[in-house]
Amino acid sequence: MVAAGDAGSIGIADKLGIDTDSAVQEIGWDEDVDDELRAAIEEHIGADLLDEEADEAVDVVLLWWRTDDGDLVDALVDSLAALADNGVIWVLTPKTGRDGYVEPSDIAEAAPTAGLTQTSSVSVAPDWTATRLVSPKSVKARR
Repeated sequence: MVAAGDAGSIGIADKLGIDTDSAVQEIGWDEDVDDELRAAIEEHIGADLLDEEADEAVDVVLLWWRTDDGDLVDALVDSLAALADNGVIWVLTPKTGRDGYVEPSDIAEAAPTAGLTQTSSVSVAPDWTATRLVSPKSVKARR
């Protein structure tokens, strides 16, 4: 069995493409978030996650999103404010059957309206799925 602070922490951060020197901002924290996922990322980057009020440039935004959280397009646009040019937004949503479940089509429709492109989705915790969004210029830069 692997503790959150062992190899599993490196695995989830790697799965999300988070480098050890990344600045990571967390938006939408609530009581239902996966604390092991948060701790694993903090351990990997060697720093606390930045909160919603942070105004410095960040490499990664973790956006915890549930169906009743409001307008996803607005949240995505707000998430772009501190995002570095080649930064990534991970929209973390409850899995199918969990409270707050978000239809994947909702993310697929909101992303282009906010000027983003969806690239992949991965399971990141027992109750959470993450969808990767980038600015189209970031997609072109990686080709």
